[in-house]
Amino acid sequence: MKYYIIIPAYNEEAFMALTLQSLVEQTVLPSKVIVVNDSSTDKTPEIVLAFAEKHPFISLVNKKSEAIHLPGSKVIQAFHEGEKNIDDNYDIIVKVDADLIFPNHYFETIIKEFQSDETIGMVGGFCYIEKNGEFVLENLTDKDHIRGALKAYRKEAFKQIGGLKAQMGWDTLDELLCKFYNWKVVTIESLHVKHLKPTGASYNQAARFKQGEAFYALGYGFFITSVASLKLAMRKGKPLLFIDYLKGFWKAKKANKTMLVTPEQAKFVRKYRWKKMKEKII
Repeated sequence: MKYYIIIPAYNEEAFMALTLQSLVEQTVLPSKVIVVNDSSTDKTPEIVLAFAEKHPFISLVNKKSEAIHLPGSKVIQAFHEGEKNIDDNYDIIVKVDADLIFPNHYFETIIKEFQSDETIGMVGGFCYIEKNGEFVLENLTDKDHIRGALKAYRKEAFKQIGGLKAQMGWDTLDELLCKFYNWKVVTIESLHVKHLKPTGASYNQAARFKQGEAFYALGYGFFITSVASLKLAMRKGKPLLFIDYLKGFWKAKKANKTMLVTPEQAKFVRKYRWKKMKEKII
């Protein structure tokens, strides 16, 4: 199976070479790696071009956008720019961050998983961050959820869910829509990926409000949003984030913001979330 990788990148000179080196050392190489340099002010593009000279499947695309980072929108807009530079001759499309180190058998394992079952729509490993000199599982990780940093999609599933939405919550929406359309989402615990920059390290209050807005847009409803907000705030070790998330939810609801799901999909999402909560309680 042929796979294409798109990497949104903004000021990643500290990690870019490590990520690309781990990709060129894969036991099954990607057919294309598109790095979208999103208005970097450091040496990110020079690093990518140096790799591209040695590895023809790597290419650089430059994009201009504002420096402000609101999770979801900026990174996926960059991903969309990368999509403009690929053809349709792939089996798997992968969105990865520019601060990851993959084990060299990562994509060989991913491909074998896709080949094992035609109903598998998404596959991913697990992100590990460094603490006290060793890499440990990032505490934002659920065993049945693929982190936004490393998403691999079967082409047919990717197209059916409508690709990725440039809004916070995109990396939950994609999995919910896969399940809505009866695609399987598979996580592989044995695939440990080093995540060099903690998730959300630079998020401001506006971004935290966006999390609550995302819960609204996903059709969670108030009660499920409350539970999800509390869980996320506690995982991040910042209980007061719970208040910001709820404020974001009510702000979006009051403004009657556009939903990311149809009424039928929202009903499915709430039913699925209720089921998962009950399973964890029981």
